[in-house]
Amino acid sequence: MANAERSGRPAEAFGATAGGRTRTPSPTPLRMACLALWLIVAALAARQVTVVLGTPRGERLTDLETWVGPNGVLHVNGSLYDSTRFTGTPFGGLALKPLTRSAEQALGWGWTFGTLLLVVALGLIAARALPPPVSRRTALLAAPVAVSLLMLSLPVRNTLWLGQTSIIPVLLVLLGCFAARGQRTSGLLIGVAAALQPTLLLFTPLLWCTGRRRAALATGVTFAACTGLAWAAMPHDSHRYWVHHMAGVGLGGPADGLANQSLHGALLRLGLNGPLEVALLLSLGAAVAVLALRRAVRCFRDGQLLLAVAITGCAAIVVSPTAWQHQLLWVLLTVVGRVGRRASDRYVWPVAVVVVMTLPAKMILPNMASLNPVRDNVVLLAALAAATAVPFLSRTSPYYRAPLPIAYAPAAPARFRHVPPWPALRRVLTRPHLLLELLLLRITYAAYSQVRLAATGGSNSAGRAEAEEHGMQIYDLERTLRLDIERWVNHTVVGIGWLRDVLDHYYTSFHFLVPLTVLAVLYWRRPGDYRWARSALGFATLLALVGFWLYPLAPPRLMPALGFIDTVHGTQDFSQPDYGTLTALTNQYAAMPSLHFGWSLWCGVVIAVLASRWWTKALGLLHPLLTALSIVATANHWVLDAAGGAVVVAAGFGLTYLLSGPRAATAAAAERERAPTRKTVRG
Repeated sequence: MANAERSGRPAEAFGATAGGRTRTPSPTPLRMACLALWLIVAALAARQVTVVLGTPRGERLTDLETWVGPNGVLHVNGSLYDSTRFTGTPFGGLALKPLTRSAEQALGWGWTFGTLLLVVALGLIAARALPPPVSRRTALLAAPVAVSLLMLSLPVRNTLWLGQTSIIPVLLVLLGCFAARGQRTSGLLIGVAAALQPTLLLFTPLLWCTGRRRAALATGVTFAACTGLAWAAMPHDSHRYWVHHMAGVGLGGPADGLANQSLHGALLRLGLNGPLEVALLLSLGAAVAVLALRRAVRCFRDGQLLLAVAITGCAAIVVSPTAWQHQLLWVLLTVVGRVGRRASDRYVWPVAVVVVMTLPAKMILPNMASLNPVRDNVVLLAALAAATAVPFLSRTSPYYRAPLPIAYAPAAPARFRHVPPWPALRRVLTRPHLLLELLLLRITYAAYSQVRLAATGGSNSAGRAEAEEHGMQIYDLERTLRLDIERWVNHTVVGIGWLRDVLDHYYTSFHFLVPLTVLAVLYWRRPGDYRWARSALGFATLLALVGFWLYPLAPPRLMPALGFIDTVHGTQDFSQPDYGTLTALTNQYAAMPSLHFGWSLWCGVVIAVLASRWWTKALGLLHPLLTALSIVATANHWVLDAAGGAVVVAAGFGLTYLLSGPRAATAAAAERERAPTRKTVRG
């Protein structure tokens, strides 16, 4: 399945590489960028080797140990599937049996390095399979970027950790489509891949419908020969696999487990079983296969052969009885598809694919019961979308290479020289894609929560002594500056019931509600201002994380000797290592700087700057004042914590101004002022 020519028609010879590349020598900066990317690849590979081989032997390469260990399945004369986690086909077991002794001798270093070499080969082939014309820059950078994404992906990491062989079928298919010489050789490679992973037989109708009938016949014959050989050698195992496993019972774990990201596993998790589940699986699976093959054929004829292969692989994931995490690599290959007419939308699909394939589902979606069906099947949904629904652009579309441009604010002089430092960083006037922003917001918050918790070694008890020592430092400094009003305010509010309830509610409810509301209103009504406001908030939060990491600080409520009353969380049991109701969720010593106050101050500044009515500006400025009162009255922060929050917010606005210059309204006003002058000069 060769790459298409510029006209979009498939080339005749298998294994043709991407054409249309510019042969001009690459400039030195481009070569340096390429070298830097390959160094990143080397660092990622070293990291993977260190993680895998640095783990005790009984906890790493567990699937490989199951196969070739002293009592491994490949040593015994019984069934491959008796009391083991072997999930491959009988042909896979037959092919691995002769390699048992060499695998034992190279169980650690050899197997891990061999898998890494397969990953590199996979990335190189995928990079060369990009649809032409391919620029020199893309040709140089595509390979290290592809290998880096593969190294970071959950399927590859899972494969390395378990000692699995699931990269081999993907590599065989890509070799058959983009490197093999002749249709018979191509079909032979894809047929062997299908013998290892049967649902890859979906490539047979793809080859047939795209005119590669010799390759399709060779695929079918090779698959039948390999399967027949295994059946003759291991009839009992073959019967168990093809009757028991392919009927949906599953091998290597319960079929309804979260690790099974196939349609069968999703239906079982939804509570369906028996004849109804089988009927739905067969009907939905057939519909997905037909739709995916039609899309793949169109992509093939359009010259996007790698995308056609990836779509077919995604369909194989969906219709498979079980699709474990190490078998889900096909979804990552769909990153080559282009989606969206606007330039601002062009990054949504690749970012979504990379996020789904590199981060756990619990980091992508919040832990809410209503989102469980989505979070539990996020990879399956991505594969299903790629196979049937995502509107990939055709190469004949005018938007494929020239999307609608992004609208920028006109350049305006800044108050300081050399601001912004890079003139290309101009203010964007159009709103970013909503899905991309939601992904960014969720991933940022997940990282924020992880860093907060990791700042004390992963638990609150680990940093208690240091945090309380810092708390006494802050308390002593406030007494020196005569700012130690926290205990007086706390006890005064405790004595006024209604005021205590109001401030408790304000503290717990408005911290997230108001910033999210401001961001939503700006996104919908003021897209040009949304970007700089969001960037300022992001910089402030990033700087606050540095503060949490460097200076863990116990808030007043967690200083038992000072007599503060925690009005929100109740009485703390200081005899327990972890105390308070939220210690399992977040770092209770992330107090300096106070993002409760910092985020509220950000809201106040943004509202005061952008609101058109005086009373709206006043309400905006009142919010940080009430927040400051609530964090002190509830004994959750020191006064100096609020000052630290103000510092990081000011730094966030400053960095945004430094990097992108005046905001859009200022730039537009400057442009309007210059316009009459230019007309006068012309006149």
